Parts: sequence; C-alpha cells; structure tokens
Amino acid sequence: MATNKTKRKVRNDLIFIAALLAVVTVAGACLFFLRGEGTTVTIKVNAKTVGVYSLSEDRVVEIPSDRGHNRLIIRDGTAYMETATCPNGICVAHHPIHRQGESIVCLPNQVVVEISGDQTEAPDVVL
Repeated sequence: MATNKTKRKVRNDLIFIAALLAVVTVAGACLFFLRGEGTTVTIKVNAKTVGVYSLSEDRVVEIPSDRGHNRLIIRDGTAYMETATCPNGICVAHHPIHRQGESIVCLPNQVVVEISGDQTEAPDVVL
C-alpha cells in the first residue's frame, strides 16, 4: 500500500510535468505566432541559390535541376509548389508558405524554397 510520502511524490511529479508542458506549449506558440511575415523567397538547387524573388510580386518560377523540374507559384504574398517531377509529390502537397523560416523541400529534385524577410520585423523572444 502506498504511503503518504509516495503519494505526495507522485502528485509533485505530475504537477512538475504539467507545468513543464505548459511552459513548452506557450514557448512554442510564441515562436510560431510571433514570426514575422516574409518578404522574399529564396530558391536553392543542390544547395546553391538560383533565385531570390519578392513575395509581393505574383509570378511563376520554373525550377530546373539535374534530377527533375519544379514549378513554384508566388501569388498573394504566399509561395507554393504547383508541380514537380519527383515521384512522391510531397512538395506539391505542402501548404503555401509566407512566414519567415518556412520552407518547402523537394528532396528527389534537391530543391529548397525558403521564406526570409527583414530581420527587424521579427520580434525578439526571450524565454
């Protein structure tokens, strides 16, 4: 039978775990929601930058690589992969991106699309 001391330890452990989960959840939410809006799209093929485009200008970007072909659409301040010749199509299924730090990756074609912006727009968060 459990003693009062054991019950108290278990209760204190549960309180600690709940508090830790609350802190991690709040910190994650702050980092996610406080990221600034992006201003540019950087396209890399085989880890080399092949283009930098403004999110404010609508355009279609054809991205050829040694392993295939992708088509990126920049529209209404977002960027998304419309088509790709890769076999799995994960990059095409990815939601449109627009916040700093977001990316779309097509591993088979070695294409990375990243959103960046003016670093002064992103707030500093100290945890």
